[in-house]
Amino acid sequence: MIYIGAEVIVSPLGDTAEANWEALSVNRTGIALTPAVGFNKEDIHLSRIVGLGGPLRFQQLVIKALAGLKNRIDASILTSDRTMVLISSTKGALDDNLHDQFGETCSAVMQQFNLAHLPIVISNACISGVLALNVAGNMVGAGQYEHVIVIGCDVASDFVLYGFQSLFAVSDKACAPFDAARNGITLGEGCAAALVSGAKSVFKNTPLQLLSGTSANDANHISGPSRTGEGLVRSVSRTMQKHGIGAEEIDFICAHGTGTVFNDEMEAIAFDRLSLSEKPLNSLKGYFGHTLGAAGVIETAVCMQMMRNGMLIKSLGYRDAGTSQPLNIILENEPKKLRTILKTASGFGGGNASLMIRDL
Repeated sequence: MIYIGAEVIVSPLGDTAEANWEALSVNRTGIALTPAVGFNKEDIHLSRIVGLGGPLRFQQLVIKALAGLKNRIDASILTSDRTMVLISSTKGALDDNLHDQFGETCSAVMQQFNLAHLPIVISNACISGVLALNVAGNMVGAGQYEHVIVIGCDVASDFVLYGFQSLFAVSDKACAPFDAARNGITLGEGCAAALVSGAKSVFKNTPLQLLSGTSANDANHISGPSRTGEGLVRSVSRTMQKHGIGAEEIDFICAHGTGTVFNDEMEAIAFDRLSLSEKPLNSLKGYFGHTLGAAGVIETAVCMQMMRNGMLIKSLGYRDAGTSQPLNIILENEPKKLRTILKTASGFGGGNASLMIRDL
């Protein structure tokens, strides 16, 4: 069995998984209207961490998350040559170094925590976080490493914001995933970490089971998702087949749900094709914004908190159905025993990835 646990979340909602859960349980968002940050100095809704300023913001977050995780595990495994650290991110420390966004951070993390190996970076657009967790599960399952720490991190930079503005993809309000009036993303920043291991004993608190999944690329368009949901259908169906899990066993879906017209429509079509459209579903982007390469790790960590606390969190920003295929969007927080959770992600270039978390 492959375990996952010791989750840490650093976001505008708090510096621990528990603090973030407390905010989510009362449906508090980290999104706020931020003055004069757009390309033309317009006000933009963003989810930014107060007090995270100056140089090396990306490095600060990665180190903070890993330090938090260290307190939740047998710290001796950090220095073992049987431990690997993976960092998922899209743009890393682009603000600090245009030519090498990751090298300095990887070296600093290796030195500060006395790691045996230089961390490996996984950067594949917005599926990076889910992909990194799957790679971690595969590494442990193959016996390549005994323990793999996954850290997902991205910061809200001018480069990223201006880029999405150039695509006319930034919402003029807080994002509203799957809603009829949705009109784009809200960018966010944050960092999360989790330990993936074959040894239950290294976790200070009870871990959960990671059912590592698969990825699929439909190569539809450099920035636009498939209109048929083909890549997401292939990823989810293969992930479920890999573990012999049927649709009837899925208790909840944590969707990608960016709030763009095309992404949310694609997901609705895919879940309908997978016979999963009646499953309770939410997007967490209304709380954190779109944290890009960190999203998959942050949102998986939230799924773990949902499972631990026995509660479904409502999909913030949703009011009226806005997709051609109906979805069972969670409208209010609801107590629920969760046995199996499906987490999905989709991204630029046609990438799609999925995994499952199961209670022990």
